[in-house]
Amino acid sequence: MSVVENNKIYRILAVDDTQDNLILVQAILGSEGYEIDLASDGIKALQQIDQSPPDLILLDVMMPGMDGYEVTRRVRKNPAISYIPILLITAFDQSSVVEGLDAGADDFIRKPFDTDELLARVRSLLRLKQSLDEQQKMTRQREDFVSRLTHDLRTPLVAADRMLNLFEMETFCKISPEMKQAIAVMIRSNHNLMEMVNTLLEVYRLEAGKKTLNWEVCNLREISQEVVSELSPLTNEKGLVLEIDTRKLDPRSENAGIIMGDRLELRRVLNNLIANAIKFTDTGGITIRIFETSPHPGNPDSVTIEVQDTGYGIAPEDQATIFERFRQGRNKRSGSGLGLHLSHWIVEAHAGTIQVASEVGKGSLFTVQLPKNI
Repeated sequence: MSVVENNKIYRILAVDDTQDNLILVQAILGSEGYEIDLASDGIKALQQIDQSPPDLILLDVMMPGMDGYEVTRRVRKNPAISYIPILLITAFDQSSVVEGLDAGADDFIRKPFDTDELLARVRSLLRLKQSLDEQQKMTRQREDFVSRLTHDLRTPLVAADRMLNLFEMETFCKISPEMKQAIAVMIRSNHNLMEMVNTLLEVYRLEAGKKTLNWEVCNLREISQEVVSELSPLTNEKGLVLEIDTRKLDPRSENAGIIMGDRLELRRVLNNLIANAIKFTDTGGITIRIFETSPHPGNPDSVTIEVQDTGYGIAPEDQATIFERFRQGRNKRSGSGLGLHLSHWIVEAHAGTIQVASEVGKGSLFTVQLPKNI
């Protein structure tokens, strides 16, 4: 990779307390077309990096005041500084190299260095920088695309939902029972598509680091009852039993089944698990169990939610990857593979765990354990 080929002038910051070394590095790299900035100590280097981040830092290890290790650590710990490759220059033994790499440096070169070796290491690190920059650019473009796509999809879906509901209520004219049934199917399909679009947006929000939790007191028993109430028409339609078992919760405790968490996100997890159970169950039913666990009697430290169904079950090979993004099961009713991935992230963000146990033909059991933190 040469400067000309990439159509860009790369800026390199050389940091050394010896003026002769700076002049040598400037001469070698400047002759290759790189733009060179110089700093004579660690403090000045950090100031220059904050003001105008370079594409690469060439950093002497041994300097008075602040050595190269400390400069490296401060650069790596500063969240305002995007990734910059750091090449350490050292005249010492292997232990100093280990310390530098542990501090966050990317490579090292020993004094006195060979000119060709220096240039090769510089080119290698700039290739790494370019690759990571391209990945970040693609990620930003993908996030922008998904955001625009979901917005553009939701607008017509909302409009279609309103219009279909008007048809179902016979606002424009009387319709036959057969037509009402067809419209009801269209409304349900429209809702499913809207849910997929919303889930897709939430997944990309969390992967972009833009998803935050709003902490409050959450009663998991109440949240579960709300979700069950909303989904009960689906179980009634299929002739399934849907029940909540809270018998193991202590009725004398005001905090039974209560945790600190994000109510909306926890509701999303329960809705996803219960809706999936309904989708993949044709006979029998779904049971939601809520109970508390404790290493010491009378002092529970977590709440466990189990969602068990009598459905098709999940193949062992699918169970290993079921929480991964876009991992669809082999069942023909499998969805986008995003719901469980999002649920897994939400549970982990609450410092909890989510697990699955299943046997084909005998149903599935999803277990969520969440710390109380109250």
